[in-house]
Amino acid sequence: MAITSKPETTRTTPWYQRIARLHGAGLGPDGVDIGIAAACFAAFTVPELFSGTTGHGAVPAMALFGAAAVLPLLVRRRWPVVVVVAVTVVLGLAMIAGVRFTPWVSNTGPALGIAVLTLANQRSRRDSLLITGAALIALYVCGLVGVPLYPNQEQDFVQLPIAAAGWLAGDMLRTRRNYRENLAAQQLRRAAAEEQRIRAEERLRVSRDVHDLISHTLSMVAVRSGVARLLIDEQPGEAREALSTIETASRSALRELRQVLAQMREPGQPDESDEPGLAEIDALVAGLHHDGLAVEYRVVGAPAAYPALLQTTAYRIVQEALTNVVKHANTDRAQVEIRHAAHELTVSVVDDGPVRHHDGPESSGSGLGLVGMRERASLFGGRLDAGPRPEGGFAVTAHFPLDEEHHDD
Repeated sequence: MAITSKPETTRTTPWYQRIARLHGAGLGPDGVDIGIAAACFAAFTVPELFSGTTGHGAVPAMALFGAAAVLPLLVRRRWPVVVVVAVTVVLGLAMIAGVRFTPWVSNTGPALGIAVLTLANQRSRRDSLLITGAALIALYVCGLVGVPLYPNQEQDFVQLPIAAAGWLAGDMLRTRRNYRENLAAQQLRRAAAEEQRIRAEERLRVSRDVHDLISHTLSMVAVRSGVARLLIDEQPGEAREALSTIETASRSALRELRQVLAQMREPGQPDESDEPGLAEIDALVAGLHHDGLAVEYRVVGAPAAYPALLQTTAYRIVQEALTNVVKHANTDRAQVEIRHAAHELTVSVVDDGPVRHHDGPESSGSGLGLVGMRERASLFGGRLDAGPRPEGGFAVTAHFPLDEEHHDD
């Protein structure tokens, strides 16, 4: 007994599922366009089909023209120019054929208005005006042809106000959309500019920290290595102590440098607890004693709960000023004073060098030190005074005004 397989029955996908697939792929109409086309046909053509009015053409012709006028609206968003042309052709042919598929003269209905609205919304003002004007001229010509052919049917140019209203509505929608898009683009540009500004400020801050750290450490290393070189034969103990100081300072500098560079790599706010503050100035001064620089450190007044960033700024100014003393002052004595007042924090570094006849201790350097200190002070609304003293030496004084905004809660 032979076994035969039953031929598979080819299933036809329903039309509504095919439309849904096209819509999902971005090729077909959406529910709004389907609803608009169906509503236009039901409201303007269906009543005319069942009215029994004579002289307006055969019923099949009225149904055909009515459907042909609204079907292009299904793809109005994808091909607005084609839709305007198609609706214009249908209305013009209806005039020439003497078919009226709406209850009003010249087949008055919303199809042309909706098509023109979509065109003005999606195309430029110039293009939409040219295409709409050409469509109205074509309809006017068709009307002139249809009037003598069908004298029992009235014709007018009512499509002009319909198209004009549709164009105005579409142009307003396009203008409003363009305004919102431009506003969003401006906000994006402002956000990008703000991000660039923040990044630039962060790079500047990091460069200041690196300059202060490297300049101070290298100055100390240069001094101590010179001491070790001179004493290595006669006083090896002192030379070993100098080398030990160099090692300790180098390790500390590497640790601080890693912290500074980590702030550039890691997102978020830097860990302010790892930054040096006013409490670390004492250790900074003590380290310079080993370099042959006698620093007198004095604190006047009771400290307040200063922000961590303000304390770091004061520390860096003291560090940079003492580095300048080591590099340029030609002296072995300096004074550091931190003065706490009710409305001002004052940081001063003074050396006892010889009388100078130039503007600053960095005349032989890059000049970045004083500039960086002034920029640091200006971040808190303060000022930095730096210059030679008449009695000799050089003085650097930073003034930080204090108010509620500069205190921790």
